[in-house]
Amino acid sequence: MSADVRILAAEEGCHLFGDNGCGFEAPTVGMFFPEPWYGGIPGSAGIDLYMVLLLIAVGATLLLWSWFSKKLSLVPGRRQSVGEMLVLFIRDQISRPIMGAKGDRFLPFLTAIFSFILLMNFTGLIPGLLPVNSNLAFPAMLSLVIYLMTLVVGMKHQGGWGYVKNQIFPPGMPKPIYVLVTPIEFLSVFIIRPVTHALRLFATMFAGSLLLAVFAYGGWYMLNLTAGPVLSTVSVLFSGAALVGYLVFFVFEILIMVVQAFIFTLLASLYLNQSLEAAH
Repeated sequence: MSADVRILAAEEGCHLFGDNGCGFEAPTVGMFFPEPWYGGIPGSAGIDLYMVLLLIAVGATLLLWSWFSKKLSLVPGRRQSVGEMLVLFIRDQISRPIMGAKGDRFLPFLTAIFSFILLMNFTGLIPGLLPVNSNLAFPAMLSLVIYLMTLVVGMKHQGGWGYVKNQIFPPGMPKPIYVLVTPIEFLSVFIIRPVTHALRLFATMFAGSLLLAVFAYGGWYMLNLTAGPVLSTVSVLFSGAALVGYLVFFVFEILIMVVQAFIFTLLASLYLNQSLEAAH
């Protein structure tokens, strides 16, 4: 199935109240695996849609911050003020509450992660396209970067064994309890944490895109203007209800995209903070 399910939602002539014997066929996960675009390039393996969307998100992020930081001044103009508002938002809502003043050194990184993930999600708002993060490979790579960064920061501030010990041997517990706690903490910190960090973002973008496709697919299927005066009117009402549902969830999906970028950045800040200081 093409990734363009929101526009080409059903087979031609397959509509509600039709007489060709075909029924509603819901979109499947195949929409997340579009065929490569070859573009007439001899010997080419094709151009992957997700890579194109990733480049769009990277370019948009670079252009956005280049625009914000153009002609910086002590008295910020409107453009610079918008960029500063975003930086202050990350500082006041994520960095400072979790890491304190010591987190200011990570503020550029956290701001970049937030804006980059947000724009990767926003590619799904382009009609017929998908969020970059609906492909597990990209959230997994972002999570891996955070994971490796926490290891480097933790071992730098606490030492190699010191960092591992502080993560898997929580202080203040009776020693026999460590037999149970240590394996759980090891799995939680070094395996489950990076996996869930990636899966949370991926699953939300995946499910949101699939639900939008269902609304679009169903709305197109229910629209049949050739079914006669009464049935065509009913089909328009059904299709209109699906369109309203699509638009409502489309707005809701924008909010979800922002929230998921915020949560991913928040968790990154939390993990970095745990690497900076040992638990007491």
